[in-house]
Amino acid sequence: MLTEFGFIENLRAKYGFQKIGDDCAVLPKNAKTDTVVTTDLLVEDIDFRLDWTTPELIGQKALAVSLSDVAAMGAKPVWSMISVGVPERRWRSDFLSGFYRGWHRLAKKFDVELVGGDVSRTPDRIVVDSIVAGEVKKGRAVLRSGARPGDQIFVSGALGGAAAGLRLLEQGVRIETAASWQKRLLERQLTPTPRVADGIELASNRIPSAMIDLSDGLSSDLAHLCRESGVGARIFADRIPFHPKLKAFTRSFDERLALALDGGEDFELLYTVAPKKILGLQKQARKSSFGSLGEITANAGIIELINGDKTLILEPGGFRHF
Repeated sequence: MLTEFGFIENLRAKYGFQKIGDDCAVLPKNAKTDTVVTTDLLVEDIDFRLDWTTPELIGQKALAVSLSDVAAMGAKPVWSMISVGVPERRWRSDFLSGFYRGWHRLAKKFDVELVGGDVSRTPDRIVVDSIVAGEVKKGRAVLRSGARPGDQIFVSGALGGAAAGLRLLEQGVRIETAASWQKRLLERQLTPTPRVADGIELASNRIPSAMIDLSDGLSSDLAHLCRESGVGARIFADRIPFHPKLKAFTRSFDERLALALDGGEDFELLYTVAPKKILGLQKQARKSSFGSLGEITANAGIIELINGDKTLILEPGGFRHF
């Protein structure tokens, strides 16, 4: 069955599109600056459910997922356009007021200006289209295509928390009545924090050879990066940083591993670093507190997972729309 990523690859091959394949498109602005632009689509009952969250949190997350793309390019977010389609019953409610209140709260934090958008009616579900643009020094945007064999693999934070939060929501847990450890996991799912400062600092110091944000899951997003770079990877299960509250969610290491590999929506940064740049990473103020997860290999298209004395071929297992 054709996946969304296969569909994109077909489009690229058929029409010769050259500016797709990264978290953002990179466009020239002037002699000193490039503009990066991303767009994200959020659909009710696919990307969020109103009985799980609030209009304010939906607005905040709609911006956060796009800010995460900009962060993965090492760029500073500057402006945004947001379009929202709502059924008539939501138009007559206070949904849009709450949505824009949550959106503006996060936009103010990152100094992002709303410069346009649209509002329309949909038949039965809410649809959100988020566009964010950022700026980066000319030629400094970090692409997915720069990883080389021997590069070390890092992440900016702990994984699996958002996926565990989704499981709790599916089990009927709500943030208003959740235990403290459950709230931590629910917040990872409902109010993700884009790693904008980390992305800017990494790029400004020319640390990463390639970078991507973890939206679909480590297994899928690492596969995207490897495909664009024409390389493979080897990662070690015991080096993957689990969210500290995952132990409260499950005692099973294998279940925690599955959440970290395939859960998605952690919106951390996954990046590769050449051996000669490791010292620079260690000196960086916002360096990852975790060691390397593994390394890039020359075995193009193959990702190996070392779990104890077993070596498995890791297939992309993150979220897919189709």
